[in-house]
Amino acid sequence: MSLGSPACFHRPLMDIRTFLDNFNNLVNPHETYLCHYVERLEGDLWIPVVEFKDFLRNQGITVGLIRCHAESIFLEQMASWKLDKELCYRVTCFISYTPCEDCAYKLAAFLRENTHVDLRIFAARIYVKKLQDWKAGLRALKAAGVKMAMMTFKEFERCWESFVDHQGKLFPSWDNLYVKSEELSRRLEGILQN
Repeated sequence: MSLGSPACFHRPLMDIRTFLDNFNNLVNPHETYLCHYVERLEGDLWIPVVEFKDFLRNQGITVGLIRCHAESIFLEQMASWKLDKELCYRVTCFISYTPCEDCAYKLAAFLRENTHVDLRIFAARIYVKKLQDWKAGLRALKAAGVKMAMMTFKEFERCWESFVDHQGKLFPSWDNLYVKSEELSRRLEGILQN
């Protein structure tokens, strides 16, 4: 069964409107969604660990709770998985915004303590906070070994196929997706090289 098949895990899928409202790289929603899947290295092959495939969003905005970023929730989930330190894992995230400075440092610290985990982050847009050194946070992720890139058509389509209740519909690319992805990719590359 393919990784993107909804039948390969029994968790709810994101509805189409939620995906389009939050992952379209031309708009700036107030929520962050993080979709993730995990693979375990067996010999030369990466094998999906389907029980760790899911999506989540930041919490506390509408329910009056203390705000908790999606990355913090994700770190709590990863810690609860108790991944075998004798094995190698690759975690791939599709996230609607790059991590903020605080979340970036938390992710980097987790990876330094869990060297058996590789993390790949594909982001729809770059999170900018004027009063934070958010660029330093992204560079800290790179220094911790995170492979980070902006989502291109390929990643948007993969996220759509894997995490959205698309009911057999093809990924509906929006106007200027390619142009915006290229612009954001150049911007992220400049941040990471600085």
